[in-house]
Amino acid sequence: MPRPIALLSDFGSADGFVGAVKCVLLSRCPQATLIDLTHEISPHDVFGGALILRACAPYAPVDTVFLAVVDPGVGSERRAICIRCGSRLFVGPDNGLLWAAAAQFGEPECWELNNSRFWLPHPAPTFHGRDVFAPVAAALALGRAPEDFGPKIQDPAPLHLPEPIRATDSPDAEVVGEVLHVDRYGNCLTNITSVHLDDPGINGWTFHWDGGSVDGPAPCYASVPVGRPVVVLSSLGSYELALREGNAARALNLRRGSRLSATR
Repeated sequence: MPRPIALLSDFGSADGFVGAVKCVLLSRCPQATLIDLTHEISPHDVFGGALILRACAPYAPVDTVFLAVVDPGVGSERRAICIRCGSRLFVGPDNGLLWAAAAQFGEPECWELNNSRFWLPHPAPTFHGRDVFAPVAAALALGRAPEDFGPKIQDPAPLHLPEPIRATDSPDAEVVGEVLHVDRYGNCLTNITSVHLDDPGINGWTFHWDGGSVDGPAPCYASVPVGRPVVVLSSLGSYELALREGNAARALNLRRGSRLSATR
């Protein structure tokens, strides 16, 4: 059986881009299992795509080929690459999109995908997802090694997610983080984890944002009345600021990059 192929992109669903990529994958690897992680990354949002890819990758089968395309530099001199980390393979543009997902599993190895005999004939400069990445991903799913597609490289573009800062000289042990992602519910996912707060238990800290604060973390959204803010441990392992049955980002004027701090 071929490896499963997991797809992530900013292609959306209004056009035929996702369908075209899947057609190429299944024409080259008819028995492939295709997993749609998401195709609703905001257009050109490499950081957002990297964050979601990193969050989803641990839950996929360990031999998955991840085909990720958020590629504002398509057709330019940016490289097409494959990253291998353990038994997982990541295919996409060399713009940092793949790095955080791959690096969480160990030390990544990387190859440039410059062997054009694996591509579709006459690749369009605007659609490497279909014409370059998809046929390579299909070949990898069928058992080809990354070494078959081009030379090994030592300088893939990294993308390091920001870490919280702990003010060690602060009397209240302040931890300063930020919002990394706002989901469709308006929940504000931060980069602060239980490790940064020394496994605080329930209501061990006060979380502050510009204009308000709330004690937390709480065990669940329903710990507070409807319409009230709450901090919970998200399914991705970091804390999120939410509004019970409401949109925290809109109500509290928060967005990616907004500061969120915690004090003991």
